[in-house]
Amino acid sequence: MIAPFPRKEVAWNSAAAFAAFRTRAFAQWSSVTAEFATVNETVIMKKANPLLTVHDRKKDLQLSIQLNRWILKPLGAWPKARGTLNIERYAYAMINVACVSLIGFLFVPSAMYLVLEMDDAYNILKLTGPLNFCIMAVIKYSSMIFREQDIRSGIEHIACDWTNTQHPNDRAIMVRNARFGRRLVSICAFFMYGGATFYYVALPFNNGKVTEEDGNLTYRPLMYPVARVLIDTRYTPIGEIFFLIQCLSGFIVHSIATGACSLAAAFAMHAYGRLEVLIQWIEHLVDGREDLYDNVDERLAMIVQQHVRILHFVSLTDKILREISVVEIVGCTLSMCFLGYYIVMEWESKELTSYVTYIVLYISLTFNIFILCYIGELVGEKCKEVGEVTYMIDWHRLSERRGLNLILMIAMSNTSVRLTAGNLLELSLSTFGDVVKTSVAYLNMLRTLTS
Repeated sequence: MIAPFPRKEVAWNSAAAFAAFRTRAFAQWSSVTAEFATVNETVIMKKANPLLTVHDRKKDLQLSIQLNRWILKPLGAWPKARGTLNIERYAYAMINVACVSLIGFLFVPSAMYLVLEMDDAYNILKLTGPLNFCIMAVIKYSSMIFREQDIRSGIEHIACDWTNTQHPNDRAIMVRNARFGRRLVSICAFFMYGGATFYYVALPFNNGKVTEEDGNLTYRPLMYPVARVLIDTRYTPIGEIFFLIQCLSGFIVHSIATGACSLAAAFAMHAYGRLEVLIQWIEHLVDGREDLYDNVDERLAMIVQQHVRILHFVSLTDKILREISVVEIVGCTLSMCFLGYYIVMEWESKELTSYVTYIVLYISLTFNIFILCYIGELVGEKCKEVGEVTYMIDWHRLSERRGLNLILMIAMSNTSVRLTAGNLLELSLSTFGDVVKTSVAYLNMLRTLTS
């Protein structure tokens, strides 16, 4: 602040002293004036933009995709950033080769053992289920690598939507749906990794060691037995080495299943959230909102543009999940059939650890296919709701013939894209019921043939 000028007369000794005093007073006054102008400008901006809120867009984006990146990046299935260096591309390629090789380390020796050495029907069926799960993992992993460009486009789309979200209500909707998708991913990971822990660690130690008939050899059987024409894993330390490698390979297989499910949940719930935001905009089409355009035509153009953008994102999500959803539908139907058969047989043998292990695995696979069908149902129903809300607004209050512009949006909502399993089946709760009924029918047939 400027000190008050003295009231009494001051005798200046020289003109230079007076000039120095004048310069200092002018500088102080200019500083105060500039500070007042800055504060005044800030107040005016806040009044002009009452909804101007600074959010951490990076943190918001992490809410949607952070768990997906944690699961898929160690597998080399997370899309590389644009302009990635060649050395990083080579590292990703090496990770891809290592993951496929480890899955092959599970599948090939066990498949050879199944063909060459097994003759018991129950043990053959008991090994067929895990081998089927390995095949599912390879196909889903290959699909995610092949769809890398589409996955990157979807992530960039999500980041752009978070950046363009300004209104607190719109952001609250997106945060709520992102957290719901995050919870789905967490539950899926809990059951998947829990099942893997039981199957690859608890079950082998519970079964204990086996002693040969001659009593000269004692060993712990592997969950994925190895054909003896390749190597005899009954001897130490070969058995222990194979056990550790199989645990690592099993962790990769279950991570792929979790990553595919988490990718579907994150993308679908983002589309669902954007559809809810669009519905909010439609409800304010006639009367407007403080953050929207003042002109009805401009608001309508913005709504149509956003609707087209969301439908494009839903189509992109369906393209990314095309192979994954087909594999989940077919593979989970067979796996649920096998696991149901194992549960029945272990119940009769009174093996509690095996019984609990197969129940956890059955729940995890059922939850996986349920997530796919449930999010497909949510997105499909919300797309239809856009048309219903469009009709229920006060469109009759629109001047001239502007109400006719809503007909196309209603028509598009009734025939909008849905999430499908390779364009063969719609992902819906009805499809989930068909999967469960089909697996139970196969289970009854399997019990009839093996009894």
